[in-house]
Amino acid sequence: MKSEAYLFAGVALFFLLTDAAYIWFAREPAGIAALTVSFGMSSVISFFCLVNYRRKGVRPEDRADAEIQERSGTIDFFPPQSGYPVLTALGAAVTAVGIVYGVWLILIGFGLLWPGVFGMVFQYGNRESR
Repeated sequence: MKSEAYLFAGVALFFLLTDAAYIWFAREPAGIAALTVSFGMSSVISFFCLVNYRRKGVRPEDRADAEIQERSGTIDFFPPQSGYPVLTALGAAVTAVGIVYGVWLILIGFGLLWPGVFGMVFQYGNRESR
């Protein structure tokens, strides 16, 4: 992730220089805010990539002599079937329609949405990690 950290550090530097020039020449608050936020977000991504590189080291993707088998293996656990995504979708749809028709429908939508989200999150929460 070292190359990604340097890439986003370059992007952050570009936004910083562009922001400084924009502050000097334009003095327009919306553009200044947008460029400042862009600098901040690319700096955060660069910092994240650099910290991960220092913590985990070189990845197989970063080496020219790496084999495909070095990165393969069990990806994650995917549940076979669940009714919670349907409940979550129904809750989101009712909440969206509630924006048009009133707060009472938004509350009903949240009443459907939250059990669906919590069900998806905690349905397999007690399974053993590998």
